[in-house]
Amino acid sequence: MAKVFVITGPSGVGKGTLIRALLDRLPRLAVSVSATTRDPRPGEVDGVAYHFLSRTEFDRRVAEGAFVEWAEYSGNRYGTLRSELDSRIERGIPVVLEIEVQGARQVREKMPEAVQVFIAPPSRETLRTRLVGRGTDTAEQVARRLQTADAELAAQREFTYVVINDRLEEAIVELVAIVERELAGRV
Repeated sequence: MAKVFVITGPSGVGKGTLIRALLDRLPRLAVSVSATTRDPRPGEVDGVAYHFLSRTEFDRRVAEGAFVEWAEYSGNRYGTLRSELDSRIERGIPVVLEIEVQGARQVREKMPEAVQVFIAPPSRETLRTRLVGRGTDTAEQVARRLQTADAELAAQREFTYVVINDRLEEAIVELVAIVERELAGRV
């Protein structure tokens, strides 16, 4: 059975950057493309960045049981389609899920063998600076994301591993080491 790696943390903490570096260094991993009801950001392509769904379509798929996990985050819904995960696991490909804390809890309940990694910022102020600096959210959206982040940061002790994303290269090395140990069965 292929391993599933759940990587979570607050919005703006650098999950995407760390996962891209992880995939560069361990190309045998595959990332599961999540579905969302949020609007695409500039440059995001449907089916690559996310599967962009209307709220109606998302709700229909929830009712059908098409998601392994799903959650509402900052006014939008996000989820992992069961088909995205199953197709890779059946082929023995280790899968990385970049999901929110609510979704990580659902995966933990349904798949306790999944490896859970929480990415944390060095401080709340650093997180705020990163959210503002990426320029993709309004001031109101940043405030909502920070409010959500407070609850998520309190939950980090629920996770098997916590990686502090302060110095990017050090965080990458730590994340790669965790994944390599787990793939090799050396926990």
